[in-house]
Amino acid sequence: MSVAVLLLVVAFAVLGPMLDTRNPLFAVGGRYDPPSANAILGTDVIGNDVFLQLMHGLGTSLKIGLIAGLVATAIGVFIGTLAGFLGGVVDELLMGFTNVVITIPTIVILILLSVALESRTLVSLALIIGVTSWPWTARAVRAQTASLRVREHVDIARLSGASVFSIILWEILPYMFSYIFMAFVLQLASAILSEAALSLLGLGPDNTISLGKMLQLAIQGEAIRTGAYWAFLPPTLLLTAISFSLLLLQSSLDEVFNPRLRRA
Repeated sequence: MSVAVLLLVVAFAVLGPMLDTRNPLFAVGGRYDPPSANAILGTDVIGNDVFLQLMHGLGTSLKIGLIAGLVATAIGVFIGTLAGFLGGVVDELLMGFTNVVITIPTIVILILLSVALESRTLVSLALIIGVTSWPWTARAVRAQTASLRVREHVDIARLSGASVFSIILWEILPYMFSYIFMAFVLQLASAILSEAALSLLGLGPDNTISLGKMLQLAIQGEAIRTGAYWAFLPPTLLLTAISFSLLLLQSSLDEVFNPRLRRA
């Protein structure tokens, strides 16, 4: 079910803008026009087509989530594997730094870094989210690596003269691929929600639309007070569907890869 929902979401984000190439920031009607043949989901506070913005905004949110998820997972895996495999002083230093970072509220760092940017592009915002979201992945990967480094195949590789990075690359990471993929799925869901939170605060990407920015415009335009449900309900439901499907996918993968959780 989760895979089907994700495929539908991705198809909507990819194929939608290809089939309808109109500018989502170009007004097609008046303020909060209700759904009609001209705009099937109505218009927002400045007359933009909500359905058109939903297609393009979903693509923006997914791109930010994908980039941020990859960055956060890569940093977390790199720090976690080094700390878990090398141990000793390196482990203490890396995990000490990780513990310091993890105690700082992520939203505070996101706001400060976003405000410091002169221009917030899709990529820059994704990188900011990514470099602030890796600590918990590093801690989890470190624990996995520490248990794998005492396996026989790792000892054999070490005795054969393989380098540290060669052992990590060929003897450690392949055994954690399923775990790393599940961590990436969670990072993806978290990054999409982080973008929505930043956009709600007016710190979203410039000159483009996203699901979070649609909610920001709806709040600023008092859509809830005026009863224009079509301006805030679609992006809210879409964010909920994405997050729920990703979390459900992660739970399903955990059940597949972890024999203790498999149903009889």
